[in-house]
Amino acid sequence: MTERVHNFNAGPAALPFSVLSTVHQQLLNYDDHGLSLMEMSHRSSEFQAVIDGAQAALTELYNIPDTHEVMFLQGGASLQFAMIPMNLGAGGDYLNTGTWSTRAVAEAKTIGSAQEIWSDAHNGFKSIPQDHEWTLSDTARYLHYTSNNTIYGTQYHHVPHAGVPLVTDMSSDFLSRPLNISDFALIYAGAQKNIGPSGVTVLIIKKSISRSFIGEERVPKILRYPTQAEKGSMYNTPNTFGIWVIKLVAEHVLSMGGLTAVDAQNQAKAKQLYSVIDEHPLCDGHAAKNSRSLMNVTFRMQTPEQEARFLERCGELNMIGLKGHRSVGGLRASIYNAVPTASVDRLCDALSSFSG
Repeated sequence: MTERVHNFNAGPAALPFSVLSTVHQQLLNYDDHGLSLMEMSHRSSEFQAVIDGAQAALTELYNIPDTHEVMFLQGGASLQFAMIPMNLGAGGDYLNTGTWSTRAVAEAKTIGSAQEIWSDAHNGFKSIPQDHEWTLSDTARYLHYTSNNTIYGTQYHHVPHAGVPLVTDMSSDFLSRPLNISDFALIYAGAQKNIGPSGVTVLIIKKSISRSFIGEERVPKILRYPTQAEKGSMYNTPNTFGIWVIKLVAEHVLSMGGLTAVDAQNQAKAKQLYSVIDEHPLCDGHAAKNSRSLMNVTFRMQTPEQEARFLERCGELNMIGLKGHRSVGGLRASIYNAVPTASVDRLCDALSSFSG
């Protein structure tokens, strides 16, 4: 096989090589059943074991209490932008820290009222708010925030204290660190950043929401959380392949020592890369230092020409995915769980030796 590239793509992104190897080995003959899992009925006992295993692994990783449950839906995080106000009711408050939270509040406003109670748009989305910087509206039904921002490279390093149901888009830092699930009414995450292939959205949802519909009757049944929960995430045919990969990734994280061990690894990789960026005379990090993401490291060089030459050099060194998002430019290294330390080492060496 040709040498695998050092993959810094923001999503779809790197997956653990051991997981990919298992998929490769079992793709044509899943668990010696004589057919691919992609060919199996989602109503079969074999697939039921897969989805049960995925839920069990995530429950163990996050120590999910009986008050919550795991669901696997479709449509990505973007569909959740609409399903949340449809199910929790109009009138949510939103903290806007970037593109995805901008889209989330805009979608909520198509359902009914929604309030943007804090935004860093005027500052180029460089920082994360502390609790004292925003005030919940008197009519807030829930508080929504995006825990990590892939485009701007910012991340919450605390859980906002809301006093109302807390909802978070965790698409790009799910499975990267421990959480107290009881703090949240709903966590949702598109899988393609850190936990699996595109096409699956993972939810950890409070049963008071997933088992009791409080939205309006005009909401289609397929867009109601109870409809999906009552059918075990199989009201319609689920992404069976994607759920299988999520199961494998979650079990891989367990084998590494769980979320505490993964968090320590992520902290070390980010510290190493940010240190090189801060010391480099040509580099300037985008995010405020107290808001820097451990998943997506965003920075610029002094000129676009220097960035182009650096990207060319990275290509020669078998590194991909380092060009910044088209909306902001610059450079971006996505160093999710599955990006090995060796890849970060190579990037740091390339930066240290780059003189423009």
